[in-house]
Amino acid sequence: MAEENQVIGCHTTQAWEEQLHKGNENKKLVVVDFTASWCGPCRLIAPILAELAKKTPEVTFLKVDVDELRTVSEEWGVEAMPTFLFLKEGKIVDKVVGAKKDELQIKVAKHVAAAAAASATSASATAATATATASA
Repeated sequence: MAEENQVIGCHTTQAWEEQLHKGNENKKLVVVDFTASWCGPCRLIAPILAELAKKTPEVTFLKVDVDELRTVSEEWGVEAMPTFLFLKEGKIVDKVVGAKKDELQIKVAKHVAAAAAASATSASATAATATATASA
C-alpha cells in the first residue's frame, strides 16, 4: 500500500484496520496522528511528523482525519486535534495531545530506545539458551 519512511494516510476503516494489523503483526510501534483538515496546529506539526517518519523506519506512522473516520477517532477516545497515540500490539502505550513538537520527538525516541533494548535483551537470552543447549 505505502512505503516505509512516510506517514501513511488511512482514508477508510479498512485501510486503518489493515495498517493497524500490519503494525501488530510486525510488533512495531505505531504512532497515529489524529488530525483534521481545518486544524491549524495539525498543519504546523505535519512536516515534523513527516521528518520523524523518514528518520525512524522502525516505527509505523499513520494519519487519520477525524472527519473522514469519525468512528475510529471515537473508538480511540480522541477529543482534541492533533492527538498522537502510540500503540504497541494494539494497545495505547503513550499519548501526546496538541502540536507539541519536542514532546512528540522525545516520546518517539523513548519508545524506539525501549524497543531496541528489549530486542537486544531478547537476542542475548536466545544466544545464551543456544549456548547452554549446545554445551549440554
